[in-house]
Amino acid sequence: MRDDKWLKEKLEQIWITFFPDVKRGNNVVIRFKGRSRDRFGYIKKVNENTLIVINSLFKDERVPDFIIYNTIVHELVHYMHGFQSPLERKHKYPHKGGIVDKELRKRGFNDLILKEKEWARKDWGKLYKEMTHKENSFFNRFI
Repeated sequence: MRDDKWLKEKLEQIWITFFPDVKRGNNVVIRFKGRSRDRFGYIKKVNENTLIVINSLFKDERVPDFIIYNTIVHELVHYMHGFQSPLERKHKYPHKGGIVDKELRKRGFNDLILKEKEWARKDWGKLYKEMTHKENSFFNRFI
């Protein structure tokens, strides 16, 4: 079952395997939160900690694991670049010039990036509607 404990285990596995060179400058917490169609995750500094948030809709097993993995590695790149972390800031802007994808490609994630883009384009919109349809169906009668 996908829950915050499962997410924490995935973060640890990914960090040890693919980001062993990235120093942990503070406590990094990861959890599910929110239900966005357009935002898979984000990173935020909270007091002395860093919080990585993954879209709560991704608890659903119909969302492929690789989408969650790619979201985690994306946020870890922000962390290592000094965004929302105590590490030295390496760039002025978090996405300018495709710096996140460049770093991910350098670390061997090119196929994962392509799979995520294809899934987001082909499957995510329909799945999002299925996941949120019931909660909105009452209000849709009045629109």
